[in-house]
Amino acid sequence: MSSVVVPFYQRRHKHFDQSYRNIQTRYVLEEYAHRAFSILENMALERHALEESISRAPEILVRLRSHTVWEKMSVSLCFTVQGFPSPVVQWYKNEELISPASDPTKYRIESKYGVHYNLLILNNVFIFSCIVPLSYDVCFTHIDVQFLEKFGVTFATEGETLTLKCTMLITPELKRLRPRAEWYRDDVLITDSKWTKLYFGEGQAALSFTHLNKDDEGLYTLRMVTRGGVSEYSAYLFVRDADALIAGAPGAPMDVKCRDANRDYVIVTWKPPNTTNESPVIGYFVDKCEVGLENWVQCNDAPVKICKYPVTGLHEGRSYIFRVRAVNSAGISRPSRVSEPVAALDPRLICCLTLATFITLPGDIQIPGPPTNVHASEISKTYVVISWDPPVPRGREPLTYFIEKSMVGSGSWQRVNAQVAVKSPRYAVFDLAEGKSYVFRVLSANKHGISDPSEITEPIQPQDTIGKVLIVRNTKTSVVVQWDKPKHEEDLYGYYIDYSVVGSNRWEPSNHKPIKYNRFVVHGLETGEQYVFRVKAVNAVGFSENSQESEAITVQAALTCPSYPHGITLLNCDGHSMTLGWKAPRFSGGSPILGYYLDKREANHQNWHEVNSSLITQTIYTVEDLTEDAFYEFKVAAANLVGVGQPSDPSEHFKCKAWTMPEPGPAYGLTICEVRNTSLVLLWKAPVYEGKSPITGYLVDYKEVDTEDWITASEKPTSKRYFKVTDLHEGHTYVFKVRAVNDAGVGKSSEISEPVLVEARPGTKEIFSGVDDEGNIYLAFECKEATDASHFAWGKSYEEIDDSDKFKIETEGTHSKLYFKNPDKSDLGTYSISVSDTDGVSSSFVMDDEGKMLAISAIPLKSELAYEVLDKGEVRFWIQAESLSPNSTFRFVINDKEVENSDRHKINCDRANGIIEMVMDKFTIDNEGTYTVQIQDGKAKNQSSLVLIGDAFKAVLAESELQRKEFLRKQGPHFSEFLHWKVTEECEVLLACKVANTKKETVFKWYKDGSGIDVDEVPDLQKGECQLSIPRVQYHLLIRNDSFCLTCYRFARQSTKPGIVTSTASPLKILCTEEGIRLQCFLKYYNEEMKVNWSHRESKISSGEKMKIGGGEDVAWLQIGEPTEKDKGNYTFEIFGDKESYKRTLDLSGQDRGKVIGGLPDVVTIMDGKTLNLTCTVFGNPDPEVVWFKNDKAFERNEHYAFSLEQGKYASLTIKGVTSEDSGKYSIHVKNKYGGETVDVTVSVYRHGEKMPEVKPDQLAKPRPIPPSEEVLKAEDKAKSSK
Repeated sequence: MSSVVVPFYQRRHKHFDQSYRNIQTRYVLEEYAHRAFSILENMALERHALEESISRAPEILVRLRSHTVWEKMSVSLCFTVQGFPSPVVQWYKNEELISPASDPTKYRIESKYGVHYNLLILNNVFIFSCIVPLSYDVCFTHIDVQFLEKFGVTFATEGETLTLKCTMLITPELKRLRPRAEWYRDDVLITDSKWTKLYFGEGQAALSFTHLNKDDEGLYTLRMVTRGGVSEYSAYLFVRDADALIAGAPGAPMDVKCRDANRDYVIVTWKPPNTTNESPVIGYFVDKCEVGLENWVQCNDAPVKICKYPVTGLHEGRSYIFRVRAVNSAGISRPSRVSEPVAALDPRLICCLTLATFITLPGDIQIPGPPTNVHASEISKTYVVISWDPPVPRGREPLTYFIEKSMVGSGSWQRVNAQVAVKSPRYAVFDLAEGKSYVFRVLSANKHGISDPSEITEPIQPQDTIGKVLIVRNTKTSVVVQWDKPKHEEDLYGYYIDYSVVGSNRWEPSNHKPIKYNRFVVHGLETGEQYVFRVKAVNAVGFSENSQESEAITVQAALTCPSYPHGITLLNCDGHSMTLGWKAPRFSGGSPILGYYLDKREANHQNWHEVNSSLITQTIYTVEDLTEDAFYEFKVAAANLVGVGQPSDPSEHFKCKAWTMPEPGPAYGLTICEVRNTSLVLLWKAPVYEGKSPITGYLVDYKEVDTEDWITASEKPTSKRYFKVTDLHEGHTYVFKVRAVNDAGVGKSSEISEPVLVEARPGTKEIFSGVDDEGNIYLAFECKEATDASHFAWGKSYEEIDDSDKFKIETEGTHSKLYFKNPDKSDLGTYSISVSDTDGVSSSFVMDDEGKMLAISAIPLKSELAYEVLDKGEVRFWIQAESLSPNSTFRFVINDKEVENSDRHKINCDRANGIIEMVMDKFTIDNEGTYTVQIQDGKAKNQSSLVLIGDAFKAVLAESELQRKEFLRKQGPHFSEFLHWKVTEECEVLLACKVANTKKETVFKWYKDGSGIDVDEVPDLQKGECQLSIPRVQYHLLIRNDSFCLTCYRFARQSTKPGIVTSTASPLKILCTEEGIRLQCFLKYYNEEMKVNWSHRESKISSGEKMKIGGGEDVAWLQIGEPTEKDKGNYTFEIFGDKESYKRTLDLSGQDRGKVIGGLPDVVTIMDGKTLNLTCTVFGNPDPEVVWFKNDKAFERNEHYAFSLEQGKYASLTIKGVTSEDSGKYSIHVKNKYGGETVDVTVSVYRHGEKMPEVKPDQLAKPRPIPPSEEVLKAEDKAKSSK
């Protein structure tokens, strides 16, 4: 490497950078001249200009600043002084003169060009000063401005507020000579206005926007103007369209300006919006408003098609502002930003004020002359814009123009605007044939006649406006777009650039305001994604055709030299050589790092010397041939395909003295990865110097940046060379270090890591597992930030994997996979991946048990094994996997016996969709059991089972038999609509049905109570309808066809209109029986042939052992045997009428009031001395409270009275040895929060020998309701009010 000493101002420092060099060495006297400087300041400038060529006293340009540094860290004190002849500089520490020769390991003084002075202090912090003889009459000629915090590329939306600001360090900071902050947009100076506010002071310059519009989009530059030059910084501001008021409407126009103002009219111009995703703009509306008012008036009735409109009807002497709205097929856009106010005044008055001359139009001219200077101002693929100058002489009458075109070689002329006269000297000619050349001429006309044609233009051929679009990489989120300008661009407003993700066919606008130049940086792109671009030009007429799409480009950073290495550490020393280690650059520059160059120099020596002439490929190197006890410092630079990058900062001074301590040396290569919200993983390499005994472990220490106390992450040393630090605070910044341990003790600490912000990166992705089509297990990772130079490094236990016998790595683009060739228990552990040339992208995957290995080796299923009953009563069993390869195998197992494909079991596999099915032709009682499907695809397996036993099997069997019977029934004549009835307006009952599969010889026969009757109605065989008007009797219909015979359902005689049976159905009621719970619905008439449905939780109920369906003459019921928790929920009874159905619903979901549902009589008589037991069943959810009363008073349990409540539902009262005193009214009170009821029982006790009192036959006691609690009532009232 070169041994040339790098100038001071080119080195990296914590507080000073290359802004020491003047970017532009120019004086700004002219810029200061127009400002109101005081006489003293003008004199200072004149004196400074004179002193440039003569001797001057020393002038300190940059003063010393205080520093706060870590203990034992190096610090550089810098200041700048100039004078002629060169001044003598002396450094002092605590008022004592510093001599570098006294201790070369602590101090080093540097002087660059007699201007910049450095003092490097090692391992000390004291008060330092620099003494320079100064003149009292000092004129500062250089002010340094260093930007600290800068605004970046910004994306905003119309209507928002925004502030762009920069903080800076100004040295020296003088009140009399402060820099001037100037803001520019696209190189146009910005001043305070209604829309922008400027601020500069206290080391900060800011530009605020009160209401953003697309007019504000552009390249913003902050220029700090000083006497010594200009420091500037630039970044682009993008302003998107606000959401349209009407979906699909275009964005607002922009840059509204007023031109040619007169006393009664003004010409308003604007720029059109970009319509990438909206329909094209068909015109514009211009609005005006007097200054001081808020009444906007639309100026044009029909949309104007070009971006220019003369507004008339203004009142002389008044000021106006204007705005523009765009129109397309979807609607009207938001209005643009208003123009600057303009006064309606006669321009001749203004000209008189400025001593302008007037042109007198000749009055004796009648027919105008021909136009002149006819030329094409813009050429596109489908149109040409023709421009010309008005005729001379022109006369005083208003002029109009006619344009004519001719295809070269045709010899004929065609008038372009035969229907519409053109008043402006510019016109766009459309409908031109592609690839053909044309010539044009223009004629002028007034009321007296038409002029002669103008001179013919040169042949003009329509062509693409925009040339080829080229794309160049820029950064990880931006690219540079370049294109060829059109040949005629005099009247162009600029260009719009659109971009699209490859394959999406959706275009998005890049800029929202036309740009004038043919090079643009498109920001806000996604790293690793592929894009194409197109460009279109825009002028007052509208847009050009889109350019051809560019070639696709993947967004990645452009190739550059690598960044500088860092963290140089001394790892071992034997007295004649030193082993050094360092960290690789954070960014490789887009190309793999080829190696490193290492330089060295002894303390107090100025020149650097190359250590190696050929590249070092590792980040560790042993430097030989050193002098014992001498001090050395080193620096290292990385090289890639582009070149050699910047060297690192010089290391600290290392003393070449042999290490003999028993403790180990420092670990090195500290790397931090997998940074998440509360944790991170720290990696390191083992020390080169182990000490007197082998290393037994490592201690990891960390602390927050702003604290002093180190925290040890683990109580015991870890034997691994990685450690996951947890329980960190999100959003805090930490530093880390590692210490090796052996039998002798704890060794040297490693270099302190760089500060790390504990916070997960947006869009952080993790490793995921899977199985491919061939059954191979893999781990996969995606990183869209990866570049061509990125390397996906897979590791196990954070050691890079290089075992090709057990693993295979495939990397393509931004995806990488790690395949397990022969997975077994030895593959359990922690797997990691890190992606180089990114901002620390990394992840890990813990495979810590065999179950997890088996889980990722299972074939993923879309659906478990299921069944369905087909139309013919066949039962289909099927399962669906995510995917199946052509080599996959499977088998069906029924009750532990494999079944094969046969007529009884039809087995099929659709591997393309992953569906495996088996169809059983006849499903019988013998098919009860367990069904299993086992699948194997390569090394991946899976299985699924379905148990059909008990009620589940009976339900499938019943449905299968039903479907089979229905299929057989439909093979002959059958009812497609069963017999139904309706009452006609003549109050006759009309019986009707529909039949299918009939023939000419089919016989229809009506029956009444089993006896056939003769009817006059003839069935309509084409429509399959059969009807009969009947009196109020009962009928059924029999149909014969060949060997088939089918009888329709019976129908009860009725004299009411249809729906009377179903519409009068009572609400569902609960009846407790010995078998369980019976739900009942009472009707005027019911039989089992009526079409009804019972359902539980919206699932249809089939009659079985658990739930039986039945009914009587006036009731339909559902019997629930031995109810359990699963039987809770909504029950629905649905009965179907002629054209509609009726439902009754009962909720058994757990909100039932307390009830006495059976067991208590109305009156009880008993002989004294006997034992009386009153028992009943109670119900409620939640469980009700049960209280017994005698004569409306509660009584307590004792030897005479005993209460019990068994299983929460059987309540009983026992009276032992009843006496006459026990006669009276006994009541049971059952209540929960939803209410309850009270049941009274009258007990009559008679003595032995007396005649038993006569009582009425046993009757059940009638309950009295108890209202619900106030809490429930309030909730119900609230629900009703909300409805």
